[in-house]
Amino acid sequence: MSDLKKLEIWFLTGSQHLYGEETLKKVDLHAATIARSLNDNKLVPVTVTFKPVVKTPEEIGKACAEANNSPGCIGVITWMHTFSPAKMWINGLKILHKPLLHLHTQFNRDIPWNEIDMDFMNLNQSAHGDREFGFILSRMRINRKVVTGHWEDKEVIAKIADWTRAAAGWHDWQGARFVRFGDNMRQVSVTEGDKVEAEYKFGYSVNTHGVGDLVLMINEVKEKEVDDLTRIYQDQYSMSEDLKKGNPRHGSLRDAARIELGLKHFLEQGKFKGFTDTFEDLHGLKQLPGIGAQRLMNAGYGFGAEGDWKTAALVRAMKTMATGLGGGNSFMEDYTYHFNPDNELVLGAHMLEICESIATGKPSCEIHPLGIGGKEDPVRLVFNSGAGQALNVSIVDMGNRFRMLVNEVNAVSPVQSLPKLPVARVLWKPYPDLKRGCTAWILAGGAHHTCYSQNLSTECMEDFASMAGIEFVVIGKNTDIYQFKNELRWNDAYYQLRS
Repeated sequence: MSDLKKLEIWFLTGSQHLYGEETLKKVDLHAATIARSLNDNKLVPVTVTFKPVVKTPEEIGKACAEANNSPGCIGVITWMHTFSPAKMWINGLKILHKPLLHLHTQFNRDIPWNEIDMDFMNLNQSAHGDREFGFILSRMRINRKVVTGHWEDKEVIAKIADWTRAAAGWHDWQGARFVRFGDNMRQVSVTEGDKVEAEYKFGYSVNTHGVGDLVLMINEVKEKEVDDLTRIYQDQYSMSEDLKKGNPRHGSLRDAARIELGLKHFLEQGKFKGFTDTFEDLHGLKQLPGIGAQRLMNAGYGFGAEGDWKTAALVRAMKTMATGLGGGNSFMEDYTYHFNPDNELVLGAHMLEICESIATGKPSCEIHPLGIGGKEDPVRLVFNSGAGQALNVSIVDMGNRFRMLVNEVNAVSPVQSLPKLPVARVLWKPYPDLKRGCTAWILAGGAHHTCYSQNLSTECMEDFASMAGIEFVVIGKNTDIYQFKNELRWNDAYYQLRS
């Protein structure tokens, strides 16, 4: 998604006819002012659209039905400026299928101590109007986000902005298609899962095409397309000498370009938003897609290695959520540890496929042996990733529910140059530290594949999990293993009772 402003969040304000027309005019004006302010704020990436104040069950039901049926509406913000009796909202909320944020605010920031009278009190009743609305949402067991504070407060705006990004990611999943070229890596458990339940729960479909279908598309790529793409490689990356035109491995660079173009054409033709492959099923391919997978991720597609469709879908969603932000999001794997007690680190990498959106500096385009898969040496981009706060996010199928697991990490600059490591990589310190962070991850059943994010917040991912109605678990600075194990036990009990 190149521009989230194409998506709308509807701003619905509740009131009633009890207060008279003059009060309702002020309610309408105040609500429009707040909606316009949010829409104009640079932190909020989507369009916030003011809707006329709703005052009856019929108006509420109509607004909720229209939100459902509007293809551009990705969520609804509600606010009760006055007291809006919540029984009026029941039928509308019963049919509302879009994500909901309840903004608990009031138009004025401060109490006007010298002027306040009963007219003011009748107009500005959100302190108890929103409690009435909150009750009916809780009574109806409706998942929602609650943000409390004045609408001009920076923290309030930041929370709303994060939620709108989560709503954009959720919207992007609805009806999305992901393709698997070949099946899962043989005998691997965590990359498996219930694709039927995922389509029911998440809204996207996952289906397999034989690698031969992709090979047919690759074979149709024209030589001029390959010429053009190899020139782009030359311009954008530091090209190793052996890959340059006229040198011995230039043919491998052209093969990699042809694979990337075939993949791109296949995804575009099938309207797919992401894909998986596996080194165990490469029949007809000269090399495992490396640079092609990296560049397609950078273009916004989801990717998962070894048939990992859950991570492919997650990468796509997180890239959509992060539209317009600095930094990047990439398929990732915890690869190896640095157990030095003075500086414990995780080295994250993969055989080939790390997205260049997280690169520091100009990536190097190189070719090296892979050692598995039985094919020719693959071309890939090699780079380091930058330092800073980041997230590793995983979705796993626990049998009776999906679990989203987030580990907050602090990425660091490489402590040495890694001259013989021929892959893109990032080093990080997991919170609360390597021992407890990794122990908690393993206790929670987190996958070895993740989406690594430099720009999304934990709260944004929590909002996304809430929209999906799935379990959400965080490993952060304050994680205590004893309490973490209790949390997992309580969650198990809760989902057993729900199932």
